[in-house]
Amino acid sequence: MCGIVGYIGGKAAAPLLLDGLKKLEYRGYDSAGIAVVNNGSIHAAKERGRLSALCSLTGDGKSISGHLGIGHTRWATHGEPNHVNAHPHISIGGMVALVHNGIIENYSELKQFLIKNGYSFVSETDSEVAAQLIDYYYKRQHDPVEAVRLAEKRFAGSYAMGIVFADREDEFIALRKDSPLIIGLGEGENFIASDVPALLKHTRRIIRLGERELAVIRKDGVTIFDKDSNTVKREPVMVTWDADSAEKGGYDHFMLKEIMEQPDAVRRTIAPRIQHGRVELGLKRITEAAIRSIERVYIVACGSSYHAGMVARYAIEKYARIPVTCELASEFRYIEPMIGSNTLVIIISQSGETLDTLFALREAKKRGAHVLSIVNVVGSSIAAESEDVLYTWAGPEIAVATTKAYSTQLVLMELLAVYLGRVRGHVDERLEGELISALSELPSIIEKLLEDQAGLKALAAESYMQRDIFFMGRNIDYALALEGSLKLKEISYIHSEAYAAGELKHGTISLIVPGTSVVAICTYAPLLDKMVSNIREVKARGASVIAIAAGEEHRGKTGANHEIILPGCADIALPCASVVPLQLFAYYTALMKGCDIDKPRNLAKSVTVE
Repeated sequence: MCGIVGYIGGKAAAPLLLDGLKKLEYRGYDSAGIAVVNNGSIHAAKERGRLSALCSLTGDGKSISGHLGIGHTRWATHGEPNHVNAHPHISIGGMVALVHNGIIENYSELKQFLIKNGYSFVSETDSEVAAQLIDYYYKRQHDPVEAVRLAEKRFAGSYAMGIVFADREDEFIALRKDSPLIIGLGEGENFIASDVPALLKHTRRIIRLGERELAVIRKDGVTIFDKDSNTVKREPVMVTWDADSAEKGGYDHFMLKEIMEQPDAVRRTIAPRIQHGRVELGLKRITEAAIRSIERVYIVACGSSYHAGMVARYAIEKYARIPVTCELASEFRYIEPMIGSNTLVIIISQSGETLDTLFALREAKKRGAHVLSIVNVVGSSIAAESEDVLYTWAGPEIAVATTKAYSTQLVLMELLAVYLGRVRGHVDERLEGELISALSELPSIIEKLLEDQAGLKALAAESYMQRDIFFMGRNIDYALALEGSLKLKEISYIHSEAYAAGELKHGTISLIVPGTSVVAICTYAPLLDKMVSNIREVKARGASVIAIAAGEEHRGKTGANHEIILPGCADIALPCASVVPLQLFAYYTALMKGCDIDKPRNLAKSVTVE
């Protein structure tokens, strides 16, 4: 969730570091800092708040000289967001500076050890402890690599680190475990970063550090070592998407740009997987024989990915006839899941670095399950550690609130449901063809939904002053209600909850008072009549209801105050179409409130701590 950059080369480091950090602002942060090595000293500047404050403090980096440095945008986990707790952290003697994403879980124990050995601390952070421990070993070993490795042996937790030494102006060190870190290769200069956008201005050649790998970065080369100190040879990969993909492209916000990109993103997800009229996923290790032996499926994810999994549960049970359980990744390890060799665990993560989800994956593997991951980032930790992986190919998503990544997860899970159903003998050739045809029409359907947004703007104008907005639905529409509610509250800060509509009479309806806004999702045809009854119930208590229904034949039949009518489409395509007006409603509501839509408060794009 924090941002890391590092540079060594022939140019002034500080301006480059600040520019790289600007490209990582989408990750969410509350303070920022840089440290540059020059003439045997480490010169640091840190500031609370937006990066603009740090730029002002340093004259856009011009006030700090040197050609080697590291930078960081921090999202607080240990200690309040302030100047002292901001990164980089420097050891007591000024020899070592460090930027760190993740958490050192045993920092308190290590801190006591260091205090006993004469160290003192100025911050409340676990990261300062890491810097001081590396300093402790460097004074004894006089070798940066050996000092970092000795310190790492004592770390418990997760970390991506950039580490500089005051007396080493020709190299710095990168280290990772569980948190993402990449190396950018330039000409006479090299970089590190926690994500690609920070590097695109300078290079497209990147290397993703593997688990517990350490890299020594020099301006003329990079040496990578594995956890056993063996040299690792790895070819760089080329970033194929252009720099404009990480910019707003003329839209006011990344979120709106990414909503508008959904037709193309969904097309990219579907098209390569339809071959000769069949769904072909290209699984390499999870064989058809293994699929036929599966007795149970777990879908494990967090946030919007979890909501996509809830929708997918209905599709997998319907078409593959396998019982499916959806679990929050943060709970999965602690429920003693009943899984084994006949269990398929599907891990969903946009970034491929979500720490709760990564730990859930490892738990599933330890218990002998087949593990399939659905991720967007090629070469990410979750992808690397899964038995098989399906990439969504959504492209870079910058806004914290996910839109196109969610939609591509959803459609890819629908394709997976069809594939599982065919392999297990429950989807015949005729049905598969119908389902493929329905999913292939989705990009055009989404384009139609995006053509006219005036109605949603008007509904947002009526709702943005509300204190509470409730969402309700039944069956698959309940899963969509959860996602609609999350989108609204995370960017508009309006209190919002989603409920299974059938639960209204079991207590929820007590929250409905005159003037309350309710969004009722009514796309699941078998339960439409029951949803209409639920709409009547809340309207009778003074609620103003917005209904989302599918097909012109349902216009005027929901009894709602306002209706959003989706184009008619097959059941399998409806969830991906239904979410679009929910995303736009959240966006325009937040816009009218004047919220920071791309960087909502207290949130981050990639959650790399438990």
